[in-house]
Amino acid sequence: MSSFVSTGTHTSTDPESAPPERPVLNNGFWPDLSPSDFRERHRLDGTVTDARLTGALDAAMAHVNRVLRDWQSVQVDAGYPTVDAIPVPIWQAPGVYRTLYLRAVMSMAHAGLAERYADYDATNAARERSLEIDDPADAYRRDAHWAIAEIEGRPHTTVDLI
Repeated sequence: MSSFVSTGTHTSTDPESAPPERPVLNNGFWPDLSPSDFRERHRLDGTVTDARLTGALDAAMAHVNRVLRDWQSVQVDAGYPTVDAIPVPIWQAPGVYRTLYLRAVMSMAHAGLAERYADYDATNAARERSLEIDDPADAYRRDAHWAIAEIEGRPHTTVDLI
């Protein structure tokens, strides 16, 4: 006899019973990251453990921060100590840089998770789906790169001559 146990899909209606969330701390310029916000925005259930989710956010944050290090340096040198202090162009909504940054990090984290969870189920259907999993991971990665391009004021397309 076999049994299936679903983990982490039950949510308590009592907020007092939930353990306090520990944010993923950032560098002070960019906002800290909320694992529960990531779960909600990307519809991730409890099959992704807290440790794996936090690890994905850490790695994605390190990548995006590295890519945006020169842009951040220019902003700090211009007198803007945090992303929220940067003046927003009049055609953009307030908080656009923060929003784009969170999209970049969360999309990059989700891409990594999508690749890692391709082998979660050993059924034939799961193996067939794993062949298609690169497309969603690539789409999340593209979303991250587009958000980074928007922050830097670059076009979304990069063309190299071979």
